[in-house]
Amino acid sequence: MLFHPLQVGALTLPNRILLAPLTRARADAGHMPNAMMAEYYAQRASGGLLITECTMVAPNTSAFIAEPGIYSDEQVAAWKQVTSAVHAKGGRIFMQIWHAGRAAHPAINDGARTVSSTATPVEGDIHTPTGKVPHVPAHVLTETEIPAIVAAFVQGAKNAIAAGFDGVEVHGANGYLIDQFLRDGANDRTDGYGGSMENRARFLFEVLTAVTAAIGSDRVGLRLSPLNSFNSMKDSDPVALIGFLAEKLNAYKLAYLHVMRADFLQAQHGDVMTVARAKYQGVLVGNMGYTAEEATQAIADGKLDAVAFGTSFLANPDLPARIKAGAPLNAPDANTFYTPGPVGYTDYPTMAA
Repeated sequence: MLFHPLQVGALTLPNRILLAPLTRARADAGHMPNAMMAEYYAQRASGGLLITECTMVAPNTSAFIAEPGIYSDEQVAAWKQVTSAVHAKGGRIFMQIWHAGRAAHPAINDGARTVSSTATPVEGDIHTPTGKVPHVPAHVLTETEIPAIVAAFVQGAKNAIAAGFDGVEVHGANGYLIDQFLRDGANDRTDGYGGSMENRARFLFEVLTAVTAAIGSDRVGLRLSPLNSFNSMKDSDPVALIGFLAEKLNAYKLAYLHVMRADFLQAQHGDVMTVARAKYQGVLVGNMGYTAEEATQAIADGKLDAVAFGTSFLANPDLPARIKAGAPLNAPDANTFYTPGPVGYTDYPTMAA
C-alpha cells in the first residue's frame, strides 16, 4: 500500500512515504538556504512528497538561530537551488511556513519582542548565540495586529511558489503561533480569538482562507499536533479539538491534513487519529513513530492515506527503496540533528554505498 500512487491536491505522488518536516538548523546567516540544504533534500527526492523544515514567514521570529526564512527576495532566490535539485531528481516538495510566536526569543532576534496569544512564556530555557537563557513573556497580539501576521503567511506562501515549491504546509503544530491560539493551555484570551474552540481556531482559519485564496487550496497542507506538549502546550480536550478542526477543514479542500498522533513528552494521551479519520474527508497523513509495517497496515485498513517519516528518513536518504527491499535501516544520530555542517546531515549512506 505504501507504493500505491496517491493524489494529493495538485500532485500525484508515486508513493505514500513522505518526508516529515524536520528542523535541521543548517541555514546560513540571515536565515539563507544553501547548497548543502539542496543536497540534503535532493538525496531524499524518492519520497512521495518532501516537506521542508519550518521556515520563517517574517523576520525576527527565529526560535532555532539557523533555520531558514522565506520573507526576502534573496531567500526566494536561494531556495530555488533546493527546489531545482529536488525536481531534477523527479521529486515533489512543499515548504512548511511558520511563525514561532512565543517560542522565539529577543536574544536571537535583534531584541525584537516575541508575540503570542498569551503573555505566559514557554517554560524552561532556549539556546541563543550566547548560551541558554529563560524564555520571556510575550506581547499579547491585539485583534488589530493579527491581520499583519495573516498577511505574512500569505506572502510566505506566494514566495514559496515563486521559489519553485509545489505547495506549502501551514505549521499549526508543536506549540508555535497558530497552535498557541488553538489550544486552551496557551490561549487565555477573552476576545474574539479566545474561549470557544471556534474562537481559538479563528486565527488558523483566517490564515488558511487567505493562503488558499493566494496559491490555491490544492497546493496547501496543514499540520496539527493536538496531543504534543512540546513548548509547554496542552489542551483540556485534545480529542474534541481535533474532531472540531477536522470537520471544519473539509470546507477548505486542502491538499492534505497532517496529524501528529502522539506527544513527544508523553504528558497527554488519546486517540486523535481515529477521530480525524472519521471527521476529515480529504487526504489524511499520519506521523510519529510509524514503522513501515504499521504504516502499510494503517493505509490498508483505511485509517490513513499516507505516513510522514521523520528520523528514519533523516538517517536513510533512500528510505523508500530500503522499505521496498526490506533492507536494514541506518540508525539516526541525535547528536547531529541540529549541529552545523554535513556530518549527520548529508553523509548518511544509501544501500548502494
